[in-house]
Amino acid sequence: MSGRMIGVDVGGTFTDVFVLNETDGTAAVAKVPTTRPDQSGGFLDGIGREVSDLSEISVVVHGTTAGTNALLERKGAKTGVICTEGLRDVLEMRRRDRPRTWGLRGDFEPVVDRRDRLEVPERTLASGDIRTPVDLDAVRKAAEQLLDQKCEAVSILFANSYANPSNEAAAVAAVREIWPNPHVSASSEILPEIREFERFSTTALNAYLQPEVSGYLGRLEDALKRGGFDGEFMIVQSNGGVMAVDTACRLPVRTALSGPAAGVIAAGYIAQSAGFDNIITGDMGGTSFDVSLIAEGHSMLSPQTSIDFGMVVRAPMIEITTIGAGGGSIAWVDKGGLLNIGPESAGSTPGPVAYGQGNTRPTVTDANVVLGRIDPDNPIGGKLERLDVEAAKKAIDEHVGKPLGLETMQAAEAILKVANSRMAGAIRLVSIERGFDPKRFAFMPFGGGGALHAGAMLAEVGIARAIVPRYPGVTSAMGCVIADMRQDFVQTINTLVSGLNEAALGDYMQSHTDQGMALLDAARTTFEAREVSFELDMAYVGQTHTVAVPLTVAVQDWQVTPPSKAEIEKAFDAAYQGTFGRLLKGGTRRILNLRSAVTGKRPKFDLSTLAPTTSGEAVPKSKRQVHFEDDWHETAIYDRLALPVGTVITGPAILEQPDTTVLIEPHLQGRVDSFGNTIIEPAEGKA
Repeated sequence: MSGRMIGVDVGGTFTDVFVLNETDGTAAVAKVPTTRPDQSGGFLDGIGREVSDLSEISVVVHGTTAGTNALLERKGAKTGVICTEGLRDVLEMRRRDRPRTWGLRGDFEPVVDRRDRLEVPERTLASGDIRTPVDLDAVRKAAEQLLDQKCEAVSILFANSYANPSNEAAAVAAVREIWPNPHVSASSEILPEIREFERFSTTALNAYLQPEVSGYLGRLEDALKRGGFDGEFMIVQSNGGVMAVDTACRLPVRTALSGPAAGVIAAGYIAQSAGFDNIITGDMGGTSFDVSLIAEGHSMLSPQTSIDFGMVVRAPMIEITTIGAGGGSIAWVDKGGLLNIGPESAGSTPGPVAYGQGNTRPTVTDANVVLGRIDPDNPIGGKLERLDVEAAKKAIDEHVGKPLGLETMQAAEAILKVANSRMAGAIRLVSIERGFDPKRFAFMPFGGGGALHAGAMLAEVGIARAIVPRYPGVTSAMGCVIADMRQDFVQTINTLVSGLNEAALGDYMQSHTDQGMALLDAARTTFEAREVSFELDMAYVGQTHTVAVPLTVAVQDWQVTPPSKAEIEKAFDAAYQGTFGRLLKGGTRRILNLRSAVTGKRPKFDLSTLAPTTSGEAVPKSKRQVHFEDDWHETAIYDRLALPVGTVITGPAILEQPDTTVLIEPHLQGRVDSFGNTIIEPAEGKA
């Protein structure tokens, strides 16, 4: 390997860059403000901080929030739908759920206006039989009407096209002859899976995102090429893998939550290298706190998620729980006199009050500044020379202190207590409420603000220890460099095990394998190994919810031998027993979907290259007063990146570095391991 690998994660407040020199294994990081509305400015600025000659870069991997933001802010393209007669309102009807479960009413507007959802004659039955061939003249007329109505993208959504895509394929071909751009999405290409709403929603959202995401990625790619970059440009998917840019432009819906997913991938790799298989990650950025759980070295994958109410994306995603409790989350007192944190955030512009850019409402960061936990003379990100502590105090007094009858420091402590409580609730949601004992897990905080709250999470949740990575502020960007290339496929089978056509199942498996391998071959990158895996969605007849059944499949020279019915039944019994603790004797087993994943294992770098090279005793660079537990404490301040391996520091102490601040509270201690991580746990005799 030669050259440099670059990982770039764009967050709500900062854009993070991780640079790995493949020649000597050294790394560098950069953190710059995110630029809005066009995030490409911060992207290129961040790379430019560490690499002046883009021709030195071999790979750029990007975790993007462009798709997620477009969905949340409803800033995608004007999109049209061409669908089967009678199914015009599936996107609006959803599953007949409500935004507020206990409310009497709730409004929802799909991303495609009703006037832009047009019906055409056609009908495919669930068996795959064509009852009514598609009327291609009607399809062309509908496409022309949508163009007249200024639609930039279109999705083709036909009933039961997963069982037989021929009607939909003919319609797509007709539309593509007319449509002036490549933004045409077909449900049988995006998600050939049973359940109409989920398939329609995922495909419509894909079309909705195509112009926005492909335009953004195209601008980035062009700018990189103009700077001399001639390497591979890849995008992180929500499943934790990466894909080529052209695939991301075709399937932008798979980029939702890609940045947080990259962080989980990096956290898992760091934790396993340090000897921890069970961790709970907490990514605290400027806008949100994202939590995920890794058990026995494996991230939790979900088959679908809701980006916002009614916006369902059915695609493999790392399970991430997000709450509005980032450093920029605004503290406010409601009419009932209760202190709240978020979900509104000050973001990067105007940012916290202490940034001095016009915001007057206090944030979590402002509370940390006022309590002395963040050095006002050394703010991260390189945007400001000094933070305005007095302005932060004034905002906390006005918006929190006076309404609650609290002194300034009490109000700042209250802001952190509420924020910590909310974060602890998110951790309990992914652990205790799913049957995992948090005492068996370590907490890995990352993001710019996560390490300031590690001690509070140990106290609130009962986790034994925290692992702070060497570069916590850019962990998601590091994950971009670590992530493997992965392609996921799904196909509805919808048959009883007893009636399974094993040869047909083998054909689907082989097709998925061939498609995945072709995509890996097209990527201009090096793979250490390739893997293919399969699982079935199965249930007993009469059940709605399925269990994921991993299959042991013989693969020789990428030729697949499908499992027998008996092997499938045995695998189902093991998965069902493991999930529910019992089997249903006499129950008839049913296969719903085949899921396949083709993975190209990218080379990993040795994390020990990030370890400190210094030796000797750790000496504080300064001391300052920091507020803990209703009082001020003289606190030692250390340059974290200069701490030798094996250093043990007893709190209260603060470890500072360019991308974050690590807080070691009283009664805790921090130990530097051989990878440069800081292990935070109760001080000896204080457990």
